[in-house]
Amino acid sequence: MSLINSILLQADPAEVAEKISVLTLATKGGWVMIVLVCLLVLALYISIERYLVLNHALKDDSTNFMNNIREYVHKGDIDGARTLAKSTDTSIGRMVAKGLSRLGRPLSDIQTAVENEGKLEVAKLEKGVSLVATVASLGPMIGFLGTVTGMVKAFQDMAHAGNNIDIQLLSTGIYEAMVTTIGGLIVGIIAYFLYNLLVSRINKVVMELEVRSMQFMDLLHEPA
Repeated sequence: MSLINSILLQADPAEVAEKISVLTLATKGGWVMIVLVCLLVLALYISIERYLVLNHALKDDSTNFMNNIREYVHKGDIDGARTLAKSTDTSIGRMVAKGLSRLGRPLSDIQTAVENEGKLEVAKLEKGVSLVATVASLGPMIGFLGTVTGMVKAFQDMAHAGNNIDIQLLSTGIYEAMVTTIGGLIVGIIAYFLYNLLVSRINKVVMELEVRSMQFMDLLHEPA
């Protein structure tokens, strides 16, 4: 304990702070860290924006909407049902509006129209999510690229130094190699988590759309 205490007392506080500073370590990663930060910001922006959109889609009061549509249809007020569906700015509203616009055609045509509209709505909800998956796989690869370039820099410094090699001479390249590896893994882990979170929310919305589309088709089969 006395030896450890003496080492801590002799240590320069500024040097200790530099060693544990995340920002200081990140700056030693070179240009690769700038790329990784940009990728992380992109993944966070898309994830937050999509999460808010998906949350809004899940909070839509689709139960009351379908009940109102059912009342209009049972009364024979198709125009009222169409007006309600068009005025409801949700995925389910647009899907039902597409089905109502095909009334008078065979039920198979109506079901196809509803399913196609549902696919379009899902595609809108998935917009940008693939980029998050790309960041999840690209982050570690770019980090590994920084590892390679850092080690190349370290060996170049060794070659130029000749017989006058010391640890400070190699520190720049080694720092870049290690820091970019850690940075790439962190970006990849965060992006992978965000991607799976978005996929789970999208699956819930898809399930909700499927349930409402079946309810709408069952409604058309009900006697007036």
